Amino acid sequence: MYGMMSLYKRTALIGAAFLFAGIGLAADFNFRGTQYIGLTGFSSFTKSKAEIPGDVVLTSPEILTGAKYDELVVSWNAETPYGTYLRMEARAIELGKATPWFVMGLWSSNTERYPRESVLGQTNEFGRVATDTLIFTRPHQSFQIRLTLGGEYMTKPNLKYLGLNFADSKAQPGILAPNKKAWGTVLPVPEKSQMAYPNGKELCSPTTVSMMLSYWSQKLDRRDLNRDVPEISENVFDRNWKGTGNWVFNMAYAGSFKGMRAYVTRLSDVSELEDWIAQGVPVGLSLCYDKLRGRKSGPSGHLVTLVGFTEKGDPIINDPGTSENVQKVFSRRNLVNAWAYSRNAVYLVYPENTDVPKDRFAHWHSWTSRQQISTR
Repeated sequence: MYGMMSLYKRTALIGAAFLFAGIGLAADFNFRGTQYIGLTGFSSFTKSKAEIPGDVVLTSPEILTGAKYDELVVSWNAETPYGTYLRMEARAIELGKATPWFVMGLWSSNTERYPRESVLGQTNEFGRVATDTLIFTRPHQSFQIRLTLGGEYMTKPNLKYLGLNFADSKAQPGILAPNKKAWGTVLPVPEKSQMAYPNGKELCSPTTVSMMLSYWSQKLDRRDLNRDVPEISENVFDRNWKGTGNWVFNMAYAGSFKGMRAYVTRLSDVSELEDWIAQGVPVGLSLCYDKLRGRKSGPSGHLVTLVGFTEKGDPIINDPGTSENVQKVFSRRNLVNAWAYSRNAVYLVYPENTDVPKDRFAHWHSWTSRQQISTR
C-alpha cells in the first residue's frame, strides 16, 4: 500500500533547492529561451484537504524562473496503484495576483475507476491548455503547481518526480557549435515500426517510447522495461485528445517503472542532442514529418527516436512511420527545420542514476536545474 508517508520519505530535495535560491545562477545567465526545473521531493509543498474526503492536495510555493516564459509543460512520474489517481494543475502569479488554475492532466493507470485525460475547454483571458501545454497570453516569471492525490481505502499515488519546462515562444537562441564527440556514434536502439500494428498511423509516440524502453531493457538486463507498442498505447491513450500523442502521458508511463525517470523538455540546438547521444542516451523528438523528409507540405506532427549521428554530423533516426528500414539518415538541415515545429521538444527517458550530460543552459534535470528554484 502506498500512503503519504512513502511520498515524503523519498527525499527532501525540493526544500534544499528552495534554500539554494540565494546562490543560484547569475542574473545574466543565458537560458536560450527555455528552462527546466526538476523536483524530486515535496516537503516544501503545503498539504491541505481536498473536496473529496481522504484525498490530499499539495500546493507548491511560488517558483521563480530565471526569465519570463509564456509556455509550460509539466511532467510527472508516479506509481499509481489500482484505485488511485492524480490531478495536476498550474498557474502563474504576477504582482501578488494569480491566474486561475489550469488543469494539466488527470492521470490514472487504470481507467475503470478514474479517468486518464486532458481537460477540454480551458481558455480564458490568461491563457489556454493545448492538451499537454499551458500557453499564456503574456510571459510570466512566477508559477505555482497544485496536485491532488486521490484514491480509495487510504491508498494514494506515490509521486516520484515532477518536471517543469518553461519556454519563450518568441525566443531565437541561435546556433551552437556541434558536439563532434557524438559523430560516428550509433546507439543499439531496437527498431520498431508503428505500421506493424492495427491503427498504426496513430502510434508514433508509443512506438518511440517502446524503442526507448527496449533500449534500456537490454542495457540494464531488465525484462520489465521491454513493453510492446499496444500495451503502451493502451496505457497512454487520452480519451479527450482521442489518441496516444499526449506528451506528458507518454512520459508518465515511461517514468512509472522502478528506477526510471522520464520527462518532456525543450532544447535549443542540435548540439544538445549530440550531448545526450555522446552520453549513451537516445532521445525522442517531436517534429514535423514532412519537413524531416524535405517536403514543403504539412505540418504533420510525428515522434521519432534519435539514435546517433554519422561521421559528418547528420542525424541517424529510428523512424517508426515506415514499414521497413526503420533506421534512416536525414540531413542535419532537415532535422533543424522539422524539430522547430515543436519548439525543440524532446522525450528524455533514462535510469534515475544516469550520469547526465553537462547542462550548459538549465534545459534538463541536473544540479543546475535544481539550483534555479526560488520563491517569493
